[in-house]
Amino acid sequence: MLKAVLIDSSAIARGLLNTVLIDGGYDVVGQAHTCVAGNVLLIKHQPQIICISRDCIEADEPAMLAMRKDWPKAMIFMVSSEFDQATIQKAHAMGINGYIVKPFNGGTVLKTIRNTIITTVKRQQKAQADAQGASPAEGSDEV
Repeated sequence: MLKAVLIDSSAIARGLLNTVLIDGGYDVVGQAHTCVAGNVLLIKHQPQIICISRDCIEADEPAMLAMRKDWPKAMIFMVSSEFDQATIQKAHAMGINGYIVKPFNGGTVLKTIRNTIITTVKRQQKAQADAQGASPAEGSDEV
Protein backbone atom coordinates (compact mmCIF):
# COMPACT_ATOMS: atom_id res chain seq x y z
CA MET A 1 0.00 0.00 0.00
CA LEU A 2 1.40 3.37 -1.00
CA LYS A 3 1.80 5.93 1.79
CA ALA A 4 0.59 9.50 1.32
CA VAL A 5 1.03 12.77 3.20
CA LEU A 6 -1.44 15.62 2.70
CA ILE A 7 -0.39 19.25 3.10
CA ASP A 8 -3.16 21.82 2.84
CA SER A 9 -4.06 24.87 4.91
CA SER A 10 -7.73 23.86 4.71
CA ALA A 11 -8.71 21.16 7.20
CA ILE A 12 -11.86 20.48 5.17
CA ALA A 13 -9.89 19.90 1.96
CA ARG A 14 -7.43 17.63 3.82
CA GLY A 15 -10.32 15.64 5.25
CA LEU A 16 -12.04 15.20 1.89
CA LEU A 17 -8.83 14.19 0.12
CA ASN A 18 -7.99 11.87 3.03
CA THR A 19 -11.33 10.07 2.55
CA VAL A 20 -10.85 9.76 -1.22
CA LEU A 21 -7.35 8.31 -0.84
CA ILE A 22 -8.25 5.88 1.94
CA ASP A 23 -11.28 4.68 -0.04
CA GLY A 24 -8.94 4.24 -3.02
CA GLY A 25 -6.61 1.96 -1.07
CA TYR A 26 -3.88 4.44 -0.12
CA ASP A 27 -2.46 4.73 3.39
CA VAL A 28 -2.68 8.38 4.47
CA VAL A 29 0.03 8.48 7.13
CA GLY A 30 -0.12 12.17 7.96
CA GLN A 31 -1.74 15.54 7.39
CA ALA A 32 -0.28 19.01 7.85
CA HIS A 33 -1.37 22.60 7.35
CA THR A 34 2.05 24.04 6.36
CA CYS A 35 5.08 22.90 4.38
CA VAL A 36 7.23 22.99 7.52
CA ALA A 37 4.86 20.68 9.40
CA GLY A 38 4.60 18.54 6.26
CA ASN A 39 8.37 18.14 6.08
CA VAL A 40 8.36 16.67 9.58
CA LEU A 41 5.79 14.08 8.45
CA LEU A 42 7.86 13.27 5.36
CA ILE A 43 10.91 12.58 7.50
CA LYS A 44 8.88 10.40 9.86
CA HIS A 45 6.88 8.40 7.30
CA GLN A 46 8.87 8.44 4.01
CA PRO A 47 5.72 8.52 1.82
CA GLN A 48 5.58 7.73 -1.87
CA ILE A 49 2.84 10.32 -2.51
CA ILE A 50 2.73 13.94 -1.39
CA CYS A 51 -0.39 16.04 -2.04
CA ILE A 52 0.29 19.71 -1.40
CA SER A 53 -2.02 22.65 -1.95
CA ARG A 54 -1.07 25.49 -4.23
CA ASP A 55 -1.39 28.04 -1.41
CA CYS A 56 1.09 26.09 0.75
CA ILE A 57 3.56 25.95 -2.14
CA GLU A 58 3.19 29.68 -2.82
CA ALA A 59 3.56 30.47 0.89
CA ASP A 60 6.83 28.52 1.19
CA GLU A 61 8.49 27.72 -2.15
CA PRO A 62 11.88 26.91 -0.57
CA ALA A 63 10.25 24.19 1.56
CA MET A 64 8.58 22.74 -1.54
CA LEU A 65 11.90 22.69 -3.38
CA ALA A 66 13.50 21.00 -0.37
CA MET A 67 10.80 18.31 -0.50
CA ARG A 68 11.57 17.63 -4.15
CA LYS A 69 15.31 17.47 -3.39
CA ASP A 70 15.02 15.32 -0.27
CA TRP A 71 12.39 12.92 -1.68
CA PRO A 72 13.27 12.62 -5.38
CA LYS A 73 11.29 9.40 -5.84
CA ALA A 74 8.09 10.69 -4.22
CA MET A 75 5.20 11.62 -6.47
CA ILE A 76 4.20 15.21 -5.68
CA PHE A 77 0.74 16.43 -6.64
CA MET A 78 -0.34 20.07 -6.54
CA VAL A 79 -3.89 20.50 -5.26
CA SER A 80 -5.85 23.60 -6.30
CA SER A 81 -9.19 24.86 -7.56
CA GLU A 82 -7.45 26.95 -10.22
CA PHE A 83 -4.79 25.99 -12.73
CA ASP A 84 -3.51 28.33 -15.41
CA GLN A 85 -0.69 27.75 -17.88
CA ALA A 86 1.82 29.86 -15.94
CA THR A 87 1.09 28.00 -12.71
CA ILE A 88 1.43 24.60 -14.39
CA GLN A 89 4.72 25.59 -16.03
CA LYS A 90 6.14 26.90 -12.76
CA ALA A 91 4.96 23.82 -10.86
CA HIS A 92 6.46 21.52 -13.49
CA ALA A 93 9.78 23.36 -13.19
CA MET A 94 9.63 22.80 -9.42
CA GLY A 95 9.24 19.06 -9.92
CA ILE A 96 5.49 18.64 -9.45
CA ASN A 97 4.40 15.32 -10.98
CA GLY A 98 0.64 15.84 -11.25
CA TYR A 99 -2.34 18.03 -10.49
CA ILE A 100 -5.47 17.39 -8.44
CA VAL A 101 -8.43 19.72 -8.96
CA LYS A 102 -10.70 20.95 -6.16
CA PRO A 103 -13.56 20.24 -5.60
CA PHE A 104 -12.57 16.62 -5.46
CA ASN A 105 -14.16 13.95 -7.62
CA GLY A 106 -13.00 10.69 -6.06
CA GLY A 107 -12.76 8.75 -9.31
CA THR A 108 -10.88 11.53 -11.06
CA VAL A 109 -8.41 11.97 -8.18
CA LEU A 110 -7.61 8.25 -8.05
CA LYS A 111 -7.32 8.02 -11.83
CA THR A 112 -4.99 11.04 -11.92
CA ILE A 113 -2.69 9.55 -9.29
CA ARG A 114 -2.71 6.11 -10.93
CA ASN A 115 -2.02 7.46 -14.43
CA THR A 116 0.76 9.75 -13.18
CA ILE A 117 2.45 6.87 -11.37
CA ILE A 118 2.19 4.60 -14.43
CA THR A 119 3.54 7.29 -16.75
CA THR A 120 6.45 8.04 -14.43
CA VAL A 121 7.36 4.36 -14.02
CA LYS A 122 7.28 3.83 -17.79
CA ARG A 123 9.49 6.90 -18.30
CA GLN A 124 11.97 5.61 -15.70
CA GLN A 125 12.01 2.12 -17.25
CA LYS A 126 12.63 3.59 -20.70
CA ALA A 127 15.47 5.75 -19.41
CA GLN A 128 16.99 2.74 -17.64
CA ALA A 129 16.68 0.58 -20.78
CA ASP A 130 18.23 3.35 -22.89
CA ALA A 131 21.12 3.68 -20.43
CA GLN A 132 21.72 -0.09 -20.44
CA GLY A 133 21.50 -0.17 -24.23
CA ALA A 134 24.09 2.61 -24.52
CA SER A 135 26.61 0.89 -22.24
CA PRO A 136 27.34 -2.18 -24.42
CA ALA A 137 27.60 -0.02 -27.54
CA GLU A 138 30.27 2.09 -25.87
CA GLY A 139 32.20 -1.03 -24.86
CA SER A 140 32.01 -2.52 -28.37
CA ASP A 141 34.72 -0.17 -29.61
CA GLU A 142 37.28 -2.29 -27.80
CA VAL A 143 38.65 -5.01 -30.04
